[in-house]
Amino acid sequence: MAGIGNLSFLQEAIALGVIAPEFSRTAPELAPLQGFTGSEAFDARDLRVEGRLPAGLRGVYYRNGPGLMARGGERYKHWFDGDGLVQAWTFGGDGVQHKARFVQTKKFRAETKAGRFLLPAFGTSFADQASRLAVRAADDVNTANTSVMKMADGRLYALWEGGSAYELDAASLSAKGPRAWSDELAGMPFSAHPKVEADGTVWNFGTQSGQMVVYQISPQGQVLRSEVFAAPGPCAMVHDFAVSQRYLVFLLSPIGMDMAALRAGDSMLDSMRWLGQESTLVLVIDKADFTRRWVLETPAAMVFHFGNAWDDGAQIHLDYVEAPPLPGVNEKLRQIMAGVRPAQQTHLTSSPRFMRIRLGSEGAGASGLSRGHIELQSRDESVEFPVVDPRVVAQRYRHVYYPTAIDVGERWGFNGLMHLDIETGRRERFSFGNDVVVEEHVLVPKPGSSKEGEGWLLGLGYDCKVRRSFASVFDAQALSAGPLARVWLPYWVTYGFHGKFYAV
Repeated sequence: MAGIGNLSFLQEAIALGVIAPEFSRTAPELAPLQGFTGSEAFDARDLRVEGRLPAGLRGVYYRNGPGLMARGGERYKHWFDGDGLVQAWTFGGDGVQHKARFVQTKKFRAETKAGRFLLPAFGTSFADQASRLAVRAADDVNTANTSVMKMADGRLYALWEGGSAYELDAASLSAKGPRAWSDELAGMPFSAHPKVEADGTVWNFGTQSGQMVVYQISPQGQVLRSEVFAAPGPCAMVHDFAVSQRYLVFLLSPIGMDMAALRAGDSMLDSMRWLGQESTLVLVIDKADFTRRWVLETPAAMVFHFGNAWDDGAQIHLDYVEAPPLPGVNEKLRQIMAGVRPAQQTHLTSSPRFMRIRLGSEGAGASGLSRGHIELQSRDESVEFPVVDPRVVAQRYRHVYYPTAIDVGERWGFNGLMHLDIETGRRERFSFGNDVVVEEHVLVPKPGSSKEGEGWLLGLGYDCKVRRSFASVFDAQALSAGPLARVWLPYWVTYGFHGKFYAV
């Protein structure tokens, strides 16, 4: 069992110069970004509950994120680089249990054996890379560190946008290996943001070397349809997409690749070029026929995450979070990985904002999508990691939930949650205060309910004062009343990216 050893690891890492002292002194909210050694196996039972958990909350909340940031005296430069650490929070009649394991990818096993980094990462390259290992395929550098997906057949996957889904044992979290959805799609990227409709149908995509692939997969994991095609524009960094009743929608941010810089040894991220004078391309694909595609243009925007989408045949409505341009985002993420708190006017949580877009012309049918009609709406709140009720994915909806920043001052990170009614514009918020960093919270429907939003918000947080991580549970329809319960770990865990809850 790891956990109590977290603090001793911090002290050892500081002494070795791998971790900056700032993690524990000047910016306590950054402490979880120090990461772990990779040898930890986290297990804790009978977790302490503050408040009262809902009786109907039964299932497993899986969560994924970067967990290993340093090896052999070297440290990754970017948050996106760390090897995946998958957590399982099990809520049952006998209390709450926690388990976390590193995803034993091919890369992770080789570097563990060597005791050092052998392969470049998305945002980190090494000056002596020629003496290490060459990258021959995307899965050579697969960190499996971004999200999770469990299929109706019981198989659990750790996801990373640049390579294959990595199958895990759902109970032990041990790795089984990369998943090839079909022989012809083996090795093709499978993004970390699949959209799963209420009937279990999975839609996903991947990008690679100027090409895109889209998938329709059955709840049992069989590929129903797929299509590989040349991207209509830059696709160096396409992280997420939206799905409505009839369409798949992508926003292709204007990011080019400097291939000369990449060949010269720069990291993938350092080889990207923000083309702010160009448009963001809106790619719309007909779900019934992947060869039917439309391309619209909108002003340059950096987009990581979407909330949801719906359409009435003539118009598509969707929401997303617009991030700062790529260079600014990456500078902030490099700073926090070095234990340095970004300046207030530029830190990550001060800029991402809610956006809503309407595509097409009323009464024009599908042909209206080719006429370039786009309407944009925005709000000023600082938000990210939007989620919706899983029962309304690809359907008309009105409720979106986010972590948000509420009067954080100089501190980095979100400290609250926000519920937005996108039809009325009404918002509801709750703040934990500036000693807590709040992560993504997912909506868990209440058993037997059918109305959108009838459920609980479940997610993680980190308390900087006690240096412990916790899970919080809110009534999604009474967010401002505060958490119904907090479940405390006897240790801290690294900040993650995305998770999913699966009821039992």
